[in-house]
Amino acid sequence: MEIFQWLLILLVAAVLLTALARYLKLPYPSLLAVGGAVIAFLPNTPEFTMHPELALAVFVAPVLLDAAFDTSLRDLRRYWIPVLSLVVIAVGVTTFMVAWVAHSLVPGMPWAAAIALGAIVAPPDAAAASAILRQLHIPHRMVVILEGESLLNDATALLIYRLAVSAAMGSTFDGGVVAWQGLAMAGSVVVGFLLAHFYIRVVGWLTDIPSAIIMQFVGAFGVWILAEEIGLSAIVTVVTFAITAARITPERTPATLRLPSFAVWETVVFVLNVVAFVAIGLQVRPILGSLEADERAQYLEIAGLVLATVVFVRIAWVFTYNRAAVLKYKLFGAGSWPGEYVPTLAGSTIVGWCGMRGIVTLATAFALPAAFPFRELIVLCAFTVVAGTLVVQGLTLRPLILLLGLKDDGTVEKELLAARAQLARVAAEIIDADDSDAAQMLRAEFAMPSDADLADGSESQLKRRNRLRARIIAAQRRALVRMRRTADIGDDVFHRIEEDLDRTEVSVR
Repeated sequence: MEIFQWLLILLVAAVLLTALARYLKLPYPSLLAVGGAVIAFLPNTPEFTMHPELALAVFVAPVLLDAAFDTSLRDLRRYWIPVLSLVVIAVGVTTFMVAWVAHSLVPGMPWAAAIALGAIVAPPDAAAASAILRQLHIPHRMVVILEGESLLNDATALLIYRLAVSAAMGSTFDGGVVAWQGLAMAGSVVVGFLLAHFYIRVVGWLTDIPSAIIMQFVGAFGVWILAEEIGLSAIVTVVTFAITAARITPERTPATLRLPSFAVWETVVFVLNVVAFVAIGLQVRPILGSLEADERAQYLEIAGLVLATVVFVRIAWVFTYNRAAVLKYKLFGAGSWPGEYVPTLAGSTIVGWCGMRGIVTLATAFALPAAFPFRELIVLCAFTVVAGTLVVQGLTLRPLILLLGLKDDGTVEKELLAARAQLARVAAEIIDADDSDAAQMLRAEFAMPSDADLADGSESQLKRRNRLRARIIAAQRRALVRMRRTADIGDDVFHRIEEDLDRTEVSVR
């Protein structure tokens, strides 16, 4: 009962912090990080325990699925080189440098444990990046790069993490094991793709909204657990599953289900962020309390140096990439890389500074076995890195963007206007082919964004107009899916218009 009361108090506090964040125009994960740090020092807070393997599934699976569902494959393909450089090189270099720093400061720490620490703090977080970037007006390509990185780099980091944890706990492996892990990555893509098609076919018959939403969460957790059980990468499998499902469901999922499910998922991701910060805060409190004053100061110093290493390495790599891209452009021209957009110093500064860690770092630290070497130090470092990056970088991003003069390039708005114009033409074709009074009354409605006033129509006229509306919306939805399939629009535009169509369809029904 005590834990339940604390949970209610924490949720209310999180809602208040989120309201404060909106008022101050700050990212809410940054204030949650502050709240988690406060929790670590509150007296009489309850103990919180969870099985390590369960922590990854509970905290990471739904958050990754939610982020991956909105990912634009078109935009990822367009900027795949900078995304890949951050996903592979930045994560690898950060992992190595953090491991080197930790091993140098604590010579008794095994290299496997130091590498595990590096893998835990290396990947920026998808939820943290999305929550912050969506409130800021920066060029769309930078948003794509940062969100794509934060979504995909978890696979790289978790692969290193798994190998390091196994080595630290006494498992032996050779090159064959590493090769098998590489094959498992490829297999995860195939399995995620197949599971998405199978899942949509199996649950597609559900029309009851609560049942359908419950099955969505069962699917997210089920895919993660299945991938773990058969030795695949759970992260890659879930991400592939979500991206595939996002391209199947628009024409198969009714608007009456999609609108409430999006709201539920947004709420769940928020609650998981709250619980993750609180859970790791409750882990930090006994760690600090069990240390002597000198040892506590040493641990905090190590955690601070790990945070500084994480921030510095990312900035150093981003500017190295910037100079390489500019040099290549000057010597050999644009080509496929860097392409039409040569990275600028202002843009690289923001990308380098936008390295907030979040729920994935917290969950992987929490998931370490109880007997893991230097577990307490690693958990403290993970919490320090998450809180430090969210507070220091998250709270200063907006002033830095204003200082550098970065502005939205209007890419999404241009695509949005073009897509709306195309859908207006689809509506006009259907209306022009229908000479009824109902069609003429709908002409103004689908030529303009506001609804026509239908209060003066009879019941039979209203029914005819609603049937015609339904035909138009169905045709517009098919056209919208076709525009995304042919890469005329990205997922940002797709989901914004899809929500408008859903709301109109619900009002018609």
